[in-house]
Amino acid sequence: MAKEEKTGEKKELFNQMIKAGQRTYFITVKAASNNKKYVTMTESKLIEKDKFERHNIMVFQEKLGEFVDALQGACAAAA
Repeated sequence: MAKEEKTGEKKELFNQMIKAGQRTYFITVKAASNNKKYVTMTESKLIEKDKFERHNIMVFQEKLGEFVDALQGACAAAA
C-alpha cells in the first residue's frame, strides 16, 4: 500500500491501517523535508460517538533497526 503524496512538508511513502474493534492502528512511513525517513504508529480509539483519542509513536530512521529488533523480541515472547 505504498503511496507517495505530499502532506505539507512531509512525503508519505507507506500507509497501512489495522482495525481491531473500537481501536484502529495506522503504520505510516514518511520522508521529512530533509529526505530523512521515519515511521509513525498511531492508535485511534473510539471513546464516544464521533470522538476519538489518539496516541502516536515516531521512530526515526537511525533507530529503526533497534526498534524492530525489540519489537520482534516482544512478539516472540508474547507468542
